[in-house]
Amino acid sequence: MSDADLAIAAAEAGAAVVRARFGQPLDRYAKSGRDFATAADIESEKAILDVLRAARPGDAVLAEESGADGDPGADRVWLVDPLCGTHNFAARTPLVAVNVALRTGGEVTAAASADPFGGEVFWTDGAVARVRVDGADRPLTPDAAVPLVDVNLEPPFANGPGFRAVRLLGDVAFTQRFGPRVSSSTLALLWVAAGRRAGFVSDSDLRDNVHFAAPVAVCRAAGCVVTGLRGQPVYEGAGGLVAAADRETHDALLAMVGKQFRGS
Repeated sequence: MSDADLAIAAAEAGAAVVRARFGQPLDRYAKSGRDFATAADIESEKAILDVLRAARPGDAVLAEESGADGDPGADRVWLVDPLCGTHNFAARTPLVAVNVALRTGGEVTAAASADPFGGEVFWTDGAVARVRVDGADRPLTPDAAVPLVDVNLEPPFANGPGFRAVRLLGDVAFTQRFGPRVSSSTLALLWVAAGRRAGFVSDSDLRDNVHFAAPVAVCRAAGCVVTGLRGQPVYEGAGGLVAAADRETHDALLAMVGKQFRGS
């Protein structure tokens, strides 16, 4: 089994748990601030890790709920986000994703993100990007003509207080050009790759970030333009994220984002 096929299988295993647990009363486990995990997060992660460990027992893992496991200096590390959008899920809102990515050295070389309720798995082998529906794959094609941009307003904010993504929503230039959306899940980033959003903005620290590793890899393989908030390479520090369907849209977003930095 290839690494990409394994990522797909693992993401599908987690998505099956998320679907089965949707709408049920679930125990909650407090984390930092207002953040929490549910029993579905824990069970989905176990299902994913069972698949990965059975096929690649020598690989290291960094998982959202259970943390790091394996050789800390390993060249191959699986980044696992068993339920992105836990607040949505707990509120019975089916806007969530299950993300699995393999980082080899400094690059993500295989990744899969499953939409448990849309029945789609977005995946890449590092070279191409595809979406799988009912066992059939089709290419992902970004589309800048779709005038919708998602803004992630979920803390923590890596560049606050100097930058606040929420200020974009009050920028006249932004609202005249784009229709703002707030989905609070990395599912929105995958929609950029699929031609359902023109762009996505998030003030996040992407280092070892299990939420973003898979969807960023899918976006890049699909041909999206992906950088940090100041146009820097996306994995350099706590620089946030701007993803867009094409260069012209990306440059427009980057200019609007730049105006929101205090002192700019």
